[in-house]
Amino acid sequence: MKNYLTKSVWSPYLAGAFVGILAILSVVVSTKVLSKPMYLGASTTFVRVTGLIEQQVAKEHADTNEYFLYEKIKVDWQMMVVLGIFIGSLLSSLLGKSYKKEFVPDIWKQRFGNSAVVRGAGAFIGGIILLFGARLAGGCPSGHGLSSIMQLAVSGFIAMACFIIGGIITAKILYKGGK
Repeated sequence: MKNYLTKSVWSPYLAGAFVGILAILSVVVSTKVLSKPMYLGASTTFVRVTGLIEQQVAKEHADTNEYFLYEKIKVDWQMMVVLGIFIGSLLSSLLGKSYKKEFVPDIWKQRFGNSAVVRGAGAFIGGIILLFGARLAGGCPSGHGLSSIMQLAVSGFIAMACFIIGGIITAKILYKGGK
């Protein structure tokens, strides 16, 4: 299958099937090993990484932080999934020969210019907003969307619809309705 940039990409149906299998396996394996189901999610990992860094810089503060008393600072399976996403996507792009080092993608250049600093600042600020929203909502699209939908929870369907609508609106605003 080819995308709009004429690069070879995975079929979205095959990739979706793999994510579905991973979601099911995470519940089955964690229930057998840990005696409780663990669902896919990623946003808590970033909070835990922050806690790991904070333990190195200000251990006494990390040890008394109310959030970290509730949400333990640890390297867990979820953190390994996030690391696996990075490694897997890198390997996929290398094996598919679609890897290229670029600081400013073409679509960004067309709308916002060539500045890698502006691109980096935009990505950083966007990441902060998304992570804040995910923590405020108590989960990210993978946690609320995939895992909740897998359980047929109405809240998961509503969350996923909001994620999609929000993404469409944001893309229309940022790229002024362009293609």
